[in-house]
Amino acid sequence: MSTLSYQAIFSERTLNGRELTANGVKAKFEVHDLNFWYGPSQALFDIHLIVPERSVLALIGPSGCGKSTFLRSLNRMNDLIDNTRHTGELLLDGFDIYRRGIDLVDLRRRVGMVFQKSNPFPKTVYENVVFGPRVAGVRDKAFLQETVERCLKQAALWDEIKDRLHDSALDLSGGQQQRLCIARALATDPEVLLMDEPASALDPASTARIEDLIFELKRNYTIVIVTHNMQQAARVSDQTAFFFQGKLIEVGSTDQMFTRPTVPQTEDYITGRFG
Repeated sequence: MSTLSYQAIFSERTLNGRELTANGVKAKFEVHDLNFWYGPSQALFDIHLIVPERSVLALIGPSGCGKSTFLRSLNRMNDLIDNTRHTGELLLDGFDIYRRGIDLVDLRRRVGMVFQKSNPFPKTVYENVVFGPRVAGVRDKAFLQETVERCLKQAALWDEIKDRLHDSALDLSGGQQQRLCIARALATDPEVLLMDEPASALDPASTARIEDLIFELKRNYTIVIVTHNMQQAARVSDQTAFFFQGKLIEVGSTDQMFTRPTVPQTEDYITGRFG
């Protein structure tokens, strides 16, 4: 499905100012005509994309095509890089996240990030999970303990490490560290999780656990994941968006994208003819 035809599947109906997809699902993000530059170099060109609420969107495409730049735009992580700029609109629940005066701390609480390389803090498992709530001013010990248990259970990690909460997080396996980072992100009660190749450095068993976790989390969260693994995109996502050279080439339901892509370039990439 081309970008233009993708826009056509959305009706003009709105709910409290939020766009609805054709099947009546609320749009969590609405991206309109997004362009992005690193200094003089343009990285994204006229991106129009709608991310439905409580779904998984996979971003695919060759290295350097703009996937991670787009992902980081969704919680303004690119602001941490000097000499960047953008044009266009990026709406979260109908409100432009680039509007003047927005609270970036609150934005990044609502839109959490899990990076490619697991990055637990050099603290205990417990201290990693409660870091966000403590920064927000939470001091109630019972609440923090409940938060640790809840988030580790959500991250499918509680049963494995419930007796190691006061051990160093750096002593965990790679797969456990990545799930701990997910638990840490969940502790701030986000609405969206952004995942930048979260399983690329993991063994197959740990990758399977992360994928199972994504499937469970989408019941309550909107997830956008960058992946180079076509099989992973097919397994975990509801929608897939194909980027190439900073442009959104095609986006649609994952089933349709992997079986009946409408753009030949998409089929060439998915079938391994280039990439």
